[in-house]
Amino acid sequence: MDVNEIYRRLLKPSDALLADIGKLDGDIIILGVGGKMGPALATLAKQAVDITGKKKNIIGVARFSEPSLQSELEQIGIKTYSADLLEDDQLDRLPDAPNVLYLAGMKFGTTGKESLTWAMNSYLPGRVAEKYRHSKIVAFSTGNVYPFTPLASGGPTEQHPVEPLGEYAQSCLGRERVFQYFSTKNHTPVLIYRLNYANDVSYGVLLDIARAVKERKPIDLRMGYVNIIWQGDANEMAIRALHHCSVPAKILNIAGPGICSVRSLAKEFGSLFKEEPRFVNEEQSTALLSNAEESYRLFGPPQVPLSDMIHLIARWVDDDRKTLHKPTHFQEREGNF
Repeated sequence: MDVNEIYRRLLKPSDALLADIGKLDGDIIILGVGGKMGPALATLAKQAVDITGKKKNIIGVARFSEPSLQSELEQIGIKTYSADLLEDDQLDRLPDAPNVLYLAGMKFGTTGKESLTWAMNSYLPGRVAEKYRHSKIVAFSTGNVYPFTPLASGGPTEQHPVEPLGEYAQSCLGRERVFQYFSTKNHTPVLIYRLNYANDVSYGVLLDIARAVKERKPIDLRMGYVNIIWQGDANEMAIRALHHCSVPAKILNIAGPGICSVRSLAKEFGSLFKEEPRFVNEEQSTALLSNAEESYRLFGPPQVPLSDMIHLIARWVDDDRKTLHKPTHFQEREGNF
């Protein structure tokens, strides 16, 4: 089967998503739709709405530094607004919507731009929370707020104490705390969506490892273990999470069902590429992990298995297809992004 067809099939909405979209009242607005996950998330939501026949707008907001993306989204029926969310007048002009998916934030390039990082990740959530005080908000966050934990622990659950390392992770915890504050203050239903790590053919830990193997570049094993989840599964859970927003805000880990060895993943790609992976350093006894059992209780386990992701991404890399060129820096153990 053609690799594009395989990819398209993995992006179709599930029956569970269709059922939940059918029970969701009102429009969905996606703030930060121009990021890594935003376009696919908006497209998935639009497909689900169209299949169910619901009269519901999917609205995407971003600065749209790539104008072609705005046009592409408009062509499939997604309403778009070009806005810098840090500008109050532009934020205020955005339409109201009862359902908000908040993806805006800053990660890479934070070193040297610490003030902008804090403004995007900690200040802006307060402005958005006030603007959409009468909505339900799913606020994207990250497993980086957790400390490194031993493999035997299975990763932190939502009840584990946070211990963010570095200003990026600290500012993300700031984002969470601000949304939690306004959830209680304004009685706004919120869900904090701690994601670790989404993968697509165009970005993600698997792509980083695959390209390193293909290009014969050394792979740093100090962060020797990771969580892996297909972006389509993560996007489905984000939309369905709108039904689980609460006051006070609910925290939910989103991650793959197992802990993956970076060494083993590299060897699998090496077998597919007929290349011997190169490694530097050794696996440490701890890693940045998440336990997502609560999300499986709510939504069921992710539908796309690791083996399917590996084979699809290997074919994508082998064909030298387009990617976002945004490395995850999953190897980072000092918190410097």
